[in-house]
Amino acid sequence: MSSENKVNKSANSMRDLHIEKLVLNICVGESGDRLTRAAKVLEQLTGQPPVYSKARYTVRTFGIRRNEKIAVHVTVRGPKAEEILERGLKVKEYELRKRNFSETGNFGFGIQEHIDLGIKYDPSIGIYGMDFFVVMARPGGRIAKRRHAVGKIGFTHKVTKFQIFADCKTLTYGHPLTHTVQDETIGWFKQRFEGIVLNK
Repeated sequence: MSSENKVNKSANSMRDLHIEKLVLNICVGESGDRLTRAAKVLEQLTGQPPVYSKARYTVRTFGIRRNEKIAVHVTVRGPKAEEILERGLKVKEYELRKRNFSETGNFGFGIQEHIDLGIKYDPSIGIYGMDFFVVMARPGGRIAKRRHAVGKIGFTHKVTKFQIFADCKTLTYGHPLTHTVQDETIGWFKQRFEGIVLNK
């Protein structure tokens, strides 16, 4: 592969990463009034009605019964997802750890107090922490999810944690390529938010 083709591949707009969805989750560990108040926090933050999650198993130590509602979550897409993610990263001072990023290129983090997102404190609701989980994607991913004429996404087009690329400046025929291991999602995070990733 020539250096010109390599440059064209890296500049291909179909390989640009974007946020497919942002999932916000608050796990209370019990049903009742606390869970209802947590749902109000998510609805106040996103403007969308949240979905209740049920326990998969009975855990007697924590007093959790199977199929009991113990958490709430909401899925946000589009510009609103970017706006809420920006507010969450601002709380973290745009610093994440390397272990926040998964092998599939997605990443997540948590905050301890929802009022740090700019929501006014309400004594009747209290303070809740929440988890942010960001799912990354590339254009063309719909072919694997549609109902009609389902296709497969090629391995090179999948969003993975590690991307191996060749330095086009030192690429010459007859010589082995100089490869560098780079985390694509971490690179996107640093470029998009000027964030810092701690090697922990």
